[in-house]
Amino acid sequence: MNCPNCSAPMRLVDQRDYFVCDYCGTFHFPRESAEGIRLLGKEADVDCPVCHEPLQAAAVEGHLVKACPRCKGILARQRAFAIIVDKRRADYRGPKPPPKPIQDDERTRRVQCPSCGRVMDTHPYLGPGAVLVDTCGECALVWLDRGEMTIIERS
Repeated sequence: MNCPNCSAPMRLVDQRDYFVCDYCGTFHFPRESAEGIRLLGKEADVDCPVCHEPLQAAAVEGHLVKACPRCKGILARQRAFAIIVDKRRADYRGPKPPPKPIQDDERTRRVQCPSCGRVMDTHPYLGPGAVLVDTCGECALVWLDRGEMTIIERS
């Protein structure tokens, strides 16, 4: 990403979800999506396991994740995922939606880990909310499809 003021390259600030221009000092704070994902405009080193587009560096609740700009899925380390869920649940003040059953076709899908290429485990989230998450135990990664983070947060 280039600076909107001087066109110099901007640097992603370590452990943060914004950019700074080392030349002129300008800051850039990417906008959040409806699910609280900030795409950081930097291509990640892996492709989306669902639509096979390159994932982008992103941030959720200040934690770096990878997100798909096309299908809006999120790839997170298991530890970051747990912290994000705890934070979002603590902050959520709205009503709890009624649980919905998991569709049978969702149980049979196979998603390959974008990091190691193995088939990820697809299983119900071990917490409230009727969602299936895809996890890779080898790489300690969690894949969430669009909307699943919101369901988990509000359950």
